[in-house]
Amino acid sequence: MDPNTPCVSFIGIVDFTEQARWVYCSESVNDLLGFEPSELVGSPSLNLVHPDEFDQVKAMHYSTITQDRAAVLAYLRMRHKDPYKGYILCAISRTVCQNVLVGSVSFASPGPKAMHNASTAQEVRIITPSAKDFELRRWNDPNPMPPCPIPDRLRSTPSPAFSSSTQSRHNSPSPSPEAEAPPHFDPLPEQSPRTALILNRFSVNCNVLYCSNDSLLSTTRVTGRSFYDFVAPKDEDTVRAWIDVIKGWGVNERGQPSDGGFGFGKFTLCVAGRDSSVRQTEPAPARNRNGSHNANRDPGARDHGRSQRSTHSTPHGRDRNRRGSGNRDFKVDAIFSAHSDGLMVIIRKSSSR
Repeated sequence: MDPNTPCVSFIGIVDFTEQARWVYCSESVNDLLGFEPSELVGSPSLNLVHPDEFDQVKAMHYSTITQDRAAVLAYLRMRHKDPYKGYILCAISRTVCQNVLVGSVSFASPGPKAMHNASTAQEVRIITPSAKDFELRRWNDPNPMPPCPIPDRLRSTPSPAFSSSTQSRHNSPSPSPEAEAPPHFDPLPEQSPRTALILNRFSVNCNVLYCSNDSLLSTTRVTGRSFYDFVAPKDEDTVRAWIDVIKGWGVNERGQPSDGGFGFGKFTLCVAGRDSSVRQTEPAPARNRNGSHNANRDPGARDHGRSQRSTHSTPHGRDRNRRGSGNRDFKVDAIFSAHSDGLMVIIRKSSSR
């Protein structure tokens, strides 16, 4: 392992196919694994897995989907493009988001940051044997985002070695991938509705860079706008405070933006959107992912955001947007996480009021 490997993370999205093909990779994949995003998108992510760990990772891919898991952290080896750098021990976060798996890949290094990341995950999976020291469990800590019910069509009879319930994952040793039902990859159906948003972590408004589907928010309506346009006014200050904390967590030992564990919260989603800019003050210069200050990475972003808000924020437009029952505001459970290239927010309708 090259000691000069950057301690960064990249955001990755893979599909439900047997090959777990890349759907999206952020730019920092080049810093960590040497590939450009265009070289990976559409190709099997399992091609990068160490041959000794291939079967276990494939089984984990299947079980993560069929059991609708969220905030799973796994430690395994991934291949660098440069053959002289070999395989890199990586920490990989994974959350089922309806019809894709979303998460991040970062360089795994021991220390307080790794302990923090493991302690905030809902489940930790150790694939590479040398990574045993990264396994950290909480005692009697209730699950902050209980799993969605597993559809009957996806239920299989667990083996005796895998008899513990999903509710007690943190209170007992993680089941080994070998103990899980063997994967049978018919086209796997979509899971519970969740939407993943990638936000610009280097801006005060956290503009939405990517929206994974239209299940909870309209992709065309949300992309390019401030994330806070879709947070109810009564919850905005709280959500801003959460994101400030997540940004603070997402800095590595070298002071670079990186991964920072998981945060869980609940807020009211403003489905039709609103104009949240009326409360904004002039932002302080933000830091880009290379650590330098830049007061405005995208000179047109603010004007673009305002022009989009003006389209959606007029009284007539707001009334039109709210006519259908699908535009009513509702409570959502959310998972927040920081990465080198942005912030990720995964939301689903909350079952509690």
